[in-house]
Parts: sequence; C-alpha cells; structure tokens
Amino acid sequence: MAQRSQQNFGNHARYVPLYHFGLLAIALLSLGLAVKRIASHFSADTLLEVLLVVALVLVAYFARSFALTVQDRVIRLEMRLRLQTLAPESATRFDEFTIAQLTALRFAGDAELPALAQQVIEGKRTKGVDIKKQIRNWKPDHLRV
Repeated sequence: MAQRSQQNFGNHARYVPLYHFGLLAIALLSLGLAVKRIASHFSADTLLEVLLVVALVLVAYFARSFALTVQDRVIRLEMRLRLQTLAPESATRFDEFTIAQLTALRFAGDAELPALAQQVIEGKRTKGVDIKKQIRNWKPDHLRV
C-alpha cells in the first residue's frame, strides 16, 4: 500500500474533484441553462427539462448530505467510546458536545483528547476550527467522505 502523506489541520479537508468540481459544476450549469431556456420559451418540454435538472441537482446534494449524516453518526459513536475510555469525566457530559465539536475532537490523539474535551466542556473551545488548531498530535482519518 502506498504511504499516505501526514495529515494535519492544513491538509485534512478532502475533495473529490469529479464530484466537487465536475458533477456539481455540470449540474449547476445545466440548471442555469434550463432556467434561461424556460424563461425565454416556456413549454411543457422546457418545464420537464427544468424539473429533471432540479431532480439531478437534488440527487447530487442528497447523496453527499446522507453520506455526511451517516459519517457524523459514526463519529459520535467513535467519540463516545473514546471518551468513555480516555476521559470518563467528560464522557458523563457527552450530550453537551455538538457534532462539530466531536468531529474536531476526533482528530486529537489519545493523549490530547481528555484535556481538549475538558476545554470544550468548560467553554474555552467551542468552534471546531479552534479545537482543530489546538491539536498537536494529529490522528489522521483518510476514510472520510
């Protein structure tokens, strides 16, 4: 297996070029052209074209949205287990964490997690980006959607 690059705050975002820039660009361009066509020449055919393009845009959106929702649920479960093991005092207040906070904490190494979780509970770190910036020992996740 090829060696993956070291993951950190600066490079952890994942883009799939054909999805993020190809599919979405084509879908939005098609939607724009279909709306322009229906505005200049309304007919049953142009209406159907707009509806089909809207349906394709919605499929592209929901395919991503549903996958991210499942990923968030898995991260919640993973973090519940990690906190129970590594920071039992924070685990008792698990429901106080937002999904954005849990997602950010997910990247913290085992040694850093208890202290960062305590900072979140105390309100010292509330935003995911602030939590991620505090992480020194980055726990990579190369399987994100």
